[in-house]
Amino acid sequence: MKRLLQIWVGKDLPLVHVKLNNGLKKLFYDLVLHPVKRRVAKIYVKFLQKFFKLTVVGITGSAGKTTTKEMIVNILKRVDNTVWSKDNIDPIFNIPTTILKCTPKTKYLVLEMGVEYPNEMDFYLWLVRPSIGVITNIFSTHTLFFGNEKGVFKEKSKLVKSTNIAILNSDDKYLYSLKDKIKANICWFKKDEDPILQNKNTARAVCEVLGIEKTLIEEGLSDYENPKHRLSMIKHKSGAYIFDDTYNSNPEAFRNSLSYFVKLAGKNNKIAVVGDMLELGEREVEEHKKIAKELKNNNFKKVFGVGKLVKYITNDVYNDPLSVMPNLKKYLKKENYIFIKGSRSIGLDKLVDRL
Repeated sequence: MKRLLQIWVGKDLPLVHVKLNNGLKKLFYDLVLHPVKRRVAKIYVKFLQKFFKLTVVGITGSAGKTTTKEMIVNILKRVDNTVWSKDNIDPIFNIPTTILKCTPKTKYLVLEMGVEYPNEMDFYLWLVRPSIGVITNIFSTHTLFFGNEKGVFKEKSKLVKSTNIAILNSDDKYLYSLKDKIKANICWFKKDEDPILQNKNTARAVCEVLGIEKTLIEEGLSDYENPKHRLSMIKHKSGAYIFDDTYNSNPEAFRNSLSYFVKLAGKNNKIAVVGDMLELGEREVEEHKKIAKELKNNNFKKVFGVGKLVKYITNDVYNDPLSVMPNLKKYLKKENYIFIKGSRSIGLDKLVDRL
């Protein structure tokens, strides 16, 4: 029975995405609507690739996927008709929906292929085979399900084992190990301490491979604006600066954002509001303790925590992000720089919006 269910809902789709006890409406969506929609999308995108030369770009990685995708799109839409996956929707459902937005006039389809469970990449590649695969980096993300970084690498690297061209980070030891091991032509990009510049390096590499004029590439990068809640520095009416990177979090992305923030803050007072980093499995305590050391080494004046695991980072812990506001407001003053970051489900974006 399980085998038949697996075949019907989509090849290699983790069955955690299929809910059989959430009411008739959800059951109809999971067992009828979505499986049919996936098959229609699968056939349609093959048709567009074969007869209308649709170019599909697939993007994965542990950090920077969305920003890189948006940068690529900001360039490609200047050149020709471009369709891309929108934020905040699980790719399991987002990819088929995005494919069906294409028309025969669509030249570029840009898909974010984030993975959370083993075999999700196999499912995406059953749906659509990108001609260009992009992997931004490999960090300890979702290790509750992948075990460790090697497990993350194993899953994400499947993308470029089936593409014609691979755009890879030459400074990532896991990705560099793919040299001479995959059939795809590899185009390397460099890591940068500034995550925004690194994302630009990635987007530039993709568009150069596509033959886009350099002037259009630089125009697209120069007027690009960060998506909300990603590496954004906001000047508060009080004179304080709020660094909003609340969209998501994992240990390495946290450290990269922190390093970037510390350079921006300079010698000014630094305050942090940090949320739990989730789905780290047996490494969760160790990784939160490492973050505590990072904050201490960078001389943060005050650290607030939201969640259950932040007790390993600070003693000033809150269950709800908005409950931090009364005490945080005391630090909203000139020459104070406030760093806010945590996993998306912790809800620190709500705190930023209320400030």
